[in-house]
Amino acid sequence: MPTFEKRTRIAATPEQVFAFHEAPDALERLTPPWEEVRIVEKSAGIGVGARVVMDTRLGPLWMRWVAEHTRYEKGRMFQDVQISGPFRRWEHTHQMDPDGEGGCWLVDHVEYALPVGALGALVAGRMVRRKLERMFDYRHELTQRICEGQR
Repeated sequence: MPTFEKRTRIAATPEQVFAFHEAPDALERLTPPWEEVRIVEKSAGIGVGARVVMDTRLGPLWMRWVAEHTRYEKGRMFQDVQISGPFRRWEHTHQMDPDGEGGCWLVDHVEYALPVGALGALVAGRMVRRKLERMFDYRHELTQRICEGQR
């Protein structure tokens, strides 16, 4: 199963970076401007059981994506999984690990599977990988800029 991981050192405490992710507008802020995503519904917070329903554009089509938060450790990590949507499987773990110097490592780890198995990976695997790289580069740069500005 493909995995994707992005790690960025941020000169802010894990608690500060976590608080940024917990803000009510975090998802909207972290969605890159070039991504066509409409938030249809979302629960308050990112705790276990919180859900997000969004519509995302895939080529000419709109697809509904439902994600649910399944793990939550305040100040440290949270995880969301796709209930339904464009992937056969999607599990996204967000971690804020202390770096021992007063800052932290922001780590996004995604395990995913494309629809249609090996054929899906062959046809769209590289494109999906590039899309994830671009999206998480944007998210990490934004998080770093905002959280480091809080000091």
